[in-house]
Amino acid sequence: MASPRVIIVANRLPVRRVKHGSKSVWETSPGGLVTAVEPTLRDTGGSWVGWPGTSGKAPDPFTLDGIHMVPVPISKAELENFYEGFSNALLWPLYHDAIRPSEIHRRWWWPYVEINRRFAAAAAAELKPGDVCWVHDYQLHLVPQMIREQRPDVRIGFFLHIPFPAEELFARIPWRREILSGMLGADIIGFQTKLGVKNFTACVRRYMDVEASGSTFTIHGRKSRAKAYAISIDVDQFERVAAKEEVATRRDQIREKMAGDGRKVILGIDRLDYTKGIDYRLRAIAEVLRRERFSAADFAFIQVAVPSRENVDDYVAMRSQIEELVGRINGHYGEPGLFPIHYVRRNLALDELVAYYRAADIMLVTPLRDGMNLVAKEYPATRLDNTGTLILSEFAGAAHELRRAVLVNPFDVDGIATAIETALTMPAAESKRRMTAVRAAIRRNTVYDWAGSFLKDLTA
Repeated sequence: MASPRVIIVANRLPVRRVKHGSKSVWETSPGGLVTAVEPTLRDTGGSWVGWPGTSGKAPDPFTLDGIHMVPVPISKAELENFYEGFSNALLWPLYHDAIRPSEIHRRWWWPYVEINRRFAAAAAAELKPGDVCWVHDYQLHLVPQMIREQRPDVRIGFFLHIPFPAEELFARIPWRREILSGMLGADIIGFQTKLGVKNFTACVRRYMDVEASGSTFTIHGRKSRAKAYAISIDVDQFERVAAKEEVATRRDQIREKMAGDGRKVILGIDRLDYTKGIDYRLRAIAEVLRRERFSAADFAFIQVAVPSRENVDDYVAMRSQIEELVGRINGHYGEPGLFPIHYVRRNLALDELVAYYRAADIMLVTPLRDGMNLVAKEYPATRLDNTGTLILSEFAGAAHELRRAVLVNPFDVDGIATAIETALTMPAAESKRRMTAVRAAIRRNTVYDWAGSFLKDLTA
């Protein structure tokens, strides 16, 4: 029996415009989602509906690398209200445990509704009877129900890539019922963890007049089921890159610069976002140095900060704060030619990223809250010899799978500092046992397992 055609609906198309000489052409953007669903889209003749990345009039639909792309237009004003406003100033901080206060403005709601309606209309036009539609993430909460109203003849899935908040936090949203109703338009509603399912179920039971049995809900005779599907990575891809000779050469160059005279290399790689806990992590490094058990002669900490939302005041202020903190710590604990912290603010190509992973003795992944955090899975995937120590926030979704990592409370500066000291002195045999277990866990659930499991349930 042939697999049903799959239509992906996500905020962004998996493409970007790049210059090739005097021409501007489309190029596929790397990413876990496109990696996971690309084979299915090609095999079934599916499509991807999303915003092309530039405001104004959208280009006509086109095909790239065997995937049919359906661009959805968004104006500059709509981006400010729908994306920067409702999605990222209201939902993003609230869903991440209100680490920063959410802004709630009525003027953002109707643009959010309108853009969701536009995405739903574009998807409905692509869908045919018997197709499967898979909607992604917090920018498009309303789309499942909007599609169902137009295309009741298709199966609809929704997956939330970030945490779903506790009931008392979600309750703050004036449009909470509308958001829940939109999500319940899906046959399968996916979350990263069982906690996400639990929080969502509690909110539905409190705010929606629907029949509930566990995490399955009945709406007008139709069932909608919430379930956890932990997203992952293409483990084989990271292992292949890690095995490349040029990556090993680059790893050696990094270690030669950073790890001379027996220094250990500690690494953090994060998008420059307040949810990632970079400031707490830097203070933990400072605490290790303050205790004087270790000095800049014993370790070098490399923090790679990937630029993010650089036009948003909050993010500009955070960047300044982090850079000032790096300067202060280096000024206090460094010596000429020997600094404890090395700060890099840029994107890294895949080969370079993996070279950094391979160079690091210790990986610090300490977000204050994260749906999953794939860096926690990428680092172990590159440790082909089972060396290295992963220090992981217990508030990252990945902590539910990677129990043999060194788990920490990311708000506890003293606790992180102690974990770093533990990792610096951990016997090689224990480190190897832990990393072997972590690598086995990521092998049990790859990005293909994640997508296959979700689509299997959706088409059942």
